Amino acid sequence: MPWAAVLLPLPLLIRRYWPRPHGATDAYTHGDNSTLLHPALGRLASTFVAARSLTHAGSSLQLVMQSLLWVALVTTLMQPQWLEPYTEIRTEGYDLMLAVDTSRSMEALDFTVDGRQVTRMAVIKGVLGRFIKARDGDRIGIVVFGSQAFVLSPMTLDLQALGNLVDGIVTRMAGNGTAIGDAIGLSVKKLRERPEGSRVLILVTDGKNTDGSMPPELAAKLAAHEGIRIYTIGVGSKGLVPFFEDGQMTQVKMEIDEALLTEVADTTGGAYFRATDTSALDKIYQQIDALEKTQAESRSVMIARPLYRWPLGLALLLLFLLGLFPNGIPRAWFAGRAHG
Repeated sequence: MPWAAVLLPLPLLIRRYWPRPHGATDAYTHGDNSTLLHPALGRLASTFVAARSLTHAGSSLQLVMQSLLWVALVTTLMQPQWLEPYTEIRTEGYDLMLAVDTSRSMEALDFTVDGRQVTRMAVIKGVLGRFIKARDGDRIGIVVFGSQAFVLSPMTLDLQALGNLVDGIVTRMAGNGTAIGDAIGLSVKKLRERPEGSRVLILVTDGKNTDGSMPPELAAKLAAHEGIRIYTIGVGSKGLVPFFEDGQMTQVKMEIDEALLTEVADTTGGAYFRATDTSALDKIYQQIDALEKTQAESRSVMIARPLYRWPLGLALLLLFLLGLFPNGIPRAWFAGRAHG
């Protein structure tokens, strides 16, 4: 509070303009004006002169200490601060939401890793794990969807925690259906809280919209209105694909609604990708990495460090000294004079 500096001349103004009370006279006179003589008048006179000289010097010292005390208290009230510049740098990065299909069809065995058949979900989890580890500086969230959609992780910079959550994703955890529209709508709700220009949704699915309350086309228009780009990835093969269920391997016919995924991507200014094997999925994420970047920006702020402790400490010290030296004279001097 710099305005407190106006209090500095207050004691001088009080001393100058405050009305003084009428005091008693310095000497009392009696009717007969008689005088009482001290038997050692010479020694008493010398003592009085010395005391008066010391008292005058002490009064000057007391005035100085009182003035310093007032200045220290007013300075404390002004709350002095030391301002240090601090620059915050935000590097290039994304605000990414990953929407992952966990429907029953993600158990299809049409991917191969090291000559061994694996499920679509296993491949997606592996690729997502590597993708997340490489996203240093990006803020990422995860939505999983089946018959319904829910947030597995809010937007965060904790990539290790995200990796652990991806490892825990299992098929059918959100139901057997595929609610693509609900997944987009929920992702838009979370991404709209982030700054414009860096909002990206990556939607991974292996089928077509079969469930949910929001049509994917309407959800895509909502995303476009909020400035969110959607990159859709169709995973797996079409037609008959191997599927292990009830203890035996069967062939199940599956379809991917590529027309819908393309429309969703085009509506928001994104792109549609087709992934039929592990290497293709890795290349898709590399392409997305090259497509979306937010500009690096820096912001400088001033960090205030309070300094009021120093004048407050000085004020406490002066109060202590004024208690030890009343009228600027040590208490021991009065005691010595009294016994003398």
